[in-house]
Amino acid sequence: MQTEQPHPQRVQLFLRILLLVFGVMLGATAVIMIKAGDEHPLLVASYRLLIAALVLTPFFLRDRKYFEGAFGLKELSWTFAPAVALAAHFITWVIGARLTVVANASLLANLTPVAMPFFVWLFFNERVTRQEMIGTGITLTGVVLLTLSNLRISPENIPGDLLCLVSMLAFAVYLALGRRNGQRLTIWLYMVPLYWLAGLICLLIAVFFVNPIKPYTTMNVLLILGLGLIPTVFAHTILNYSLRFFRGQVVSVTNLTQPIYAGVLGYLVFGEIPGKSFYPAAIVILIGILIVLFSVHKKV
Repeated sequence: MQTEQPHPQRVQLFLRILLLVFGVMLGATAVIMIKAGDEHPLLVASYRLLIAALVLTPFFLRDRKYFEGAFGLKELSWTFAPAVALAAHFITWVIGARLTVVANASLLANLTPVAMPFFVWLFFNERVTRQEMIGTGITLTGVVLLTLSNLRISPENIPGDLLCLVSMLAFAVYLALGRRNGQRLTIWLYMVPLYWLAGLICLLIAVFFVNPIKPYTTMNVLLILGLGLIPTVFAHTILNYSLRFFRGQVVSVTNLTQPIYAGVLGYLVFGEIPGKSFYPAAIVILIGILIVLFSVHKKV
């Protein structure tokens, strides 16, 4: 009796889902490394992007060599808007998170799937499916459960809350533009100029607040290198690569597993024991994400 072989497209889809989940897991390491260091946040945002750009530049040069046709200002201009959005995301996030409580910042940062449908429709004419809406609603319910007990609504937190909201919107724009522009170029021809430009924007703004020419501790240097390599070179690049194959809502909702991985890492690295709401919230988040991913699986 001959056993049925798995459909090649299903195997390919499964591997791409695994890659996306792996990228989100790597992205969750950012908060751990940021918390472990004490370097100025704007310098951290700039350096992690510039390190990523420097490491990946050889891949850019290789792809440019074999790029069909001329690669010039027109192609580079496609990275300008997402680079500005990414820089705005990093800058408003690091400032906003310091002006409000962690729970407020976490909740607002994870509202990306709410804004994402508007931007992917605007840039890509892509509409959210009914199953994606159901999965998104369940996942966001889990996020609210995760942060609700620690939310603090007060006038003192409003500036930070607004900046975190802007950060979330900038991240949604960045992902939506990646969904549109990433189809035009190879991943390296798109991401490397984007990282260079976003990093330089962050550095230009940082110099108004701190002098970058100063001594750095060994620990901070290692942590910045780690941020540049793990959540930037790998995680952000994987998210943008995944946008070539998955709808924008699928990627943004899957990215909501980050608080789960961050909670586990926080326990392993800092001994921070998650609150009682963490476990049921994590289950709800995972159920919502599985519903969204299953909507992709059914189309293969």
